[in-house]
Amino acid sequence: MLDIRLLRESPEIVRARLALRSPDLAGVIDEILAIDGARRAAETRLQNLQAERNRLSKEVGRLRSQKLDSSAVEEEVKARAGEMEKLSAECAVHSANQRDLLLGLPNLPHENIPPGRSAADNPVVREWGEKPSVNPAEDHLSIAARLGLLDFERGSKIAGSGFVCFTGAGARLERALINFLLDLHTRDGGYTEVSVPHLVKPGALVGTSQLPKFEDQLYRAERDDLYLAPTAEVPVTNLHREEILPALPLRYVAHTPCFRREAGAAGVGTRGLIRLHQFDKVELVRVCRPEDSAAELEALTADAERVLRVLGLHYRVIELCAGDLGFGSARTYDIEVWSPGQNAYLEVSSCSNFGDYQARRMNLRYRAEDGKPRFCHTLNGSGTALPRLYVALLESGLREDGSVALPEALHPYFGAPSIK
Repeated sequence: MLDIRLLRESPEIVRARLALRSPDLAGVIDEILAIDGARRAAETRLQNLQAERNRLSKEVGRLRSQKLDSSAVEEEVKARAGEMEKLSAECAVHSANQRDLLLGLPNLPHENIPPGRSAADNPVVREWGEKPSVNPAEDHLSIAARLGLLDFERGSKIAGSGFVCFTGAGARLERALINFLLDLHTRDGGYTEVSVPHLVKPGALVGTSQLPKFEDQLYRAERDDLYLAPTAEVPVTNLHREEILPALPLRYVAHTPCFRREAGAAGVGTRGLIRLHQFDKVELVRVCRPEDSAAELEALTADAERVLRVLGLHYRVIELCAGDLGFGSARTYDIEVWSPGQNAYLEVSSCSNFGDYQARRMNLRYRAEDGKPRFCHTLNGSGTALPRLYVALLESGLREDGSVALPEALHPYFGAPSIK
């Protein structure tokens, strides 16, 4: 959530930065400032009435102590109380409206973010490795069908389209990847592993900016007013909500299933494991001081890249332009792995710096050197999402005999050098 003081003091800067996302957002700033002005004016009137009522109440006490008639002044006190009640209600309405509008306002893009309106404008920052020579290339679906790794038919029978069952060696590979990723980030990356609830309260989703904007993409358990977590970012970043942290930075890693209603339109680019309603992911979360967040984003991205380097998979890093930036992010790097069977790059990690946007929503602060609490900066990135990593491993490791060679780093986790 943006700081209302920033909107008051520098509205033109806010308008200009948000216009990089969409020109339509300028009107929302005007609406927020109008409501903020009305709220502050009402609060000022309320404070004046409170002071006046206190003065009159003292006058009532003085008159009564002198056994004089205080009825007229008492009527004035009642009148002031009635006016105050109406003004309190007015202030509450203004405050709620202002908060709703602020919650619906995206984060300001970083000042150095690339300009652009869509994914076509995202510049490539760097590439690593060479595209694997797989001839002929084969889609992960046909590889998995031949080797008995996935069962979409039974996944659909159980839960509907967009769900899958991993079977046999396929399930073992999924488990091997999860353990490999957790070990890599805890042993080599210095992250603290946490195991968190998969159901979260609405406030947790507000804190990380999924609510209210993306309500229609979430699965909700209405009876208990809980949501299935769309990503470990939600429970992990909310671990310290409403806290003042004594020391920073914090670095957490967690594995969770992720649940999302939006699975994309049908087509080649969304077939098989490319888009699912339920998938597993290992998430990296960092909480730091504002002055450190730029460096933390680079380090976070490097940690996600390390996964693909250790596995020997060709990838590229792109930076999202303003028009393609996620709702709550100020700056984002996407890491895309090469998929021979798709003949395309697939996003396996999105590493984002949210600045203090999420921290304001969840009141997450740290104690500065002067003793005053200040808002933290939060960052997160997939380290990585399993389905597309799984796709890249199957398609890149395909051998002429139809088996799949696995990277050496996975051998001790999978228990074999290949899938036959």
